[in-house]
Amino acid sequence: MDPEETPDGYVRRVAQQKAEAVAASVPGRPILGADTVVVIDNQVLGKPRDEEDARRMLRLLSGREHVVMTGVCLLQAHGESSRSEIVVARTLVEFAPIGDSEMRWYIDSGEPWDKAGAYAVQGLASRFVTRIEGSYSNVVGLPVADVYAMCTRAGILVS
Repeated sequence: MDPEETPDGYVRRVAQQKAEAVAASVPGRPILGADTVVVIDNQVLGKPRDEEDARRMLRLLSGREHVVMTGVCLLQAHGESSRSEIVVARTLVEFAPIGDSEMRWYIDSGEPWDKAGAYAVQGLASRFVTRIEGSYSNVVGLPVADVYAMCTRAGILVS
């Protein structure tokens, strides 16, 4: 993340870069790129680097609200021209307080790896979630209703 970049700008940029990275290998096909982060206290939490980083993230989230943001880019390249739409989905998530033994158990489960904010709402971490305002599928990692709307607007899907 660039030092001056906002969380919104970051997920937009990364989603677009992911789509563009694939576009050249499948010309003429619509490409979807997405990136999800967790934001708390103006800090962007990506995927944990190691066990201590996962613990740090879960401590930050314990007993508090945070926002899950996913940038989604739909890219349609046709020859030299391309058209793209980028949306950012935001979902408010609240966690119950997580005790040390629960945190240790969860980290030892292996589930936090490769997950923004070190948790998977659809998995074992669901026991920590006390409230969600917004798209559940966004917290999982892809805001399905937004993707459907983007594809419909682009003429890829007929509603």
